[in-house]
Order: sequence, then structure tokens, then C-alpha cells
Amino acid sequence: MRAIGGLWRWRHNPLRRTTDLVEAWMALAAIVLILVAVPLVGVVVGSAAHSALQESVRDQLHAGHEVTATVIRKLDRSPLDPDPETSSARDTHHRVLANWTAPDGTAQRGSVLAGLKNPHPGDHFALWTDRHGRMLNRPLDAATATTHAVLAGLGAAAAAVGLVEGARRLVVWRMVRRRYARWDQAWEKAGPDWGRTGTGS
Repeated sequence: MRAIGGLWRWRHNPLRRTTDLVEAWMALAAIVLILVAVPLVGVVVGSAAHSALQESVRDQLHAGHEVTATVIRKLDRSPLDPDPETSSARDTHHRVLANWTAPDGTAQRGSVLAGLKNPHPGDHFALWTDRHGRMLNRPLDAATATTHAVLAGLGAAAAAVGLVEGARRLVVWRMVRRRYARWDQAWEKAGPDWGRTGTGS
């Protein structure tokens, strides 16, 4: 609104400079871009990210298989494990020796992180593997993928706002510097004769 008011105010003002109009038009153009183009950028980027992430979810679900593992025994915490007081929720899972049957029917055994609060021999927990029984990370779920896509769209929109406003400020800054340079030149010309009686007559 200030840009529109600025354009209207400077329309017939005798003190109006070309740079004043350019500045007002740039502010109006920036507002239009922020209101129209920026949401479009956010939607396009968010949609592209959503498609890519959903395809990744499908690929991970196709490659991975959820199997049921059985705890054989709890393993001692490795010296390389993080401090329990500062570890993340993933790190606080207990490391156990477990066995499971791979989707191809082969028996597997290994050290894994079990999502159990207090694992005991014989306890069961879910484990993701490939078809040969090798452990995989849990696939990204569709809801998390959608959240990441929304955040990508919002991030792209915010970056576009910053780019538009940054470009506007840069151009205005350069115009102001040029204006000050012209004023300095005008003062240098008028300086020697400033205040003298009869100057210019």
C-alpha cells in the first residue's frame, strides 16, 4: 500500500525525481511478486519435493521387508556408544544379539538396536531387512515425506521473498549512492561561490 501511495503522491509533485518514481515502482513490483510469484514458487518446489519423496518411500518399501526378530541376549554398551544422558532417542535403544528369518528363508543372527525399553531373551521386535536378511534403515513413511515436502515449499518461498526484497534493496541502495554522488558534485560546483553577494548575476 505504501508503494501505491508513493506512486500517487509523486505523480504531479514538482519536486519529483525520476529515481523517486523508479523506487516507488520497484516497491510495487516487489509487492506483486511476493503476493503472486512467491506462493507459486513454494507450490512448485513443494510439489516436486513431494513427488520425489513419495517415490523414494515407494522404492524403500519395495526394497525393504519388515521381519520379526527375537532377542537372544542384551549386549553391553560399547565404549563408542554415546553417553546415555546426552544421546538421542535412537541412541537410547538397546543393542541386543538377535536372530530373524530373512524373506528368502535364510536364518540370520546379529547385533542390532532393538526398540525395546528393557529387552529380555525371547522378546520380539520389528526389524527392516532386504530380501537376503541384511539390515536396512526403517523406510520413510508417507506422512513424514509430506511434512518434508511442505517444509521444502515453505523454505523455497522464504528464499524467494529474500531474493526479491534483497534485489529491491540493492537497486535502491545503488540509486541512493548515485543521488548522493550527484549532490556532492553540485555542492562542489556551488561551494566556491556559496553565500557571496551577487553570485550568478
